[in-house]
Amino acid sequence: MLYIVTGPPAAGKSTWIDAHAKATDIVIDLDRITQALTGPGAPQWNQHPLHLRVAHRARYAAIDEATQHLDKVDVYLIHTQPNAKARAKYKRLDARIITVDPGQDVVMARIKAMRNPGMERVASRWYRAQRHRPRTVMPQRSRAW
Repeated sequence: MLYIVTGPPAAGKSTWIDAHAKATDIVIDLDRITQALTGPGAPQWNQHPLHLRVAHRARYAAIDEATQHLDKVDVYLIHTQPNAKARAKYKRLDARIITVDPGQDVVMARIKAMRNPGMERVASRWYRAQRHRPRTVMPQRSRAW
């Protein structure tokens, strides 16, 4: 099964995956990939453009390979805000979409405490986009579409 875990930055997407994935599952998380590709002592939430570029390329390769093995393993993919093309691809793959959202106030407080301040823009953009998307279920802290 392919699980697409969405939500704003600092919502708890990685924590949700940690609570649900097994050691034998594949987890594709851009933050973890970026951290793995940077040198010792790099900040945990590294947003350096060059590191992100390399990490994005690694993420795309991991997605392409992992989705070839969905019959053998569960794949958890963090995708903060998938566009229409990505959502269509995930639908073709019969993915289950999970949205993790503890609420805008909580997210903004977490970003202030733990993340690069630029993530506030990303979170604000995520919440604006949610207002314009039709809801398929009642809002809750974590929901599946």
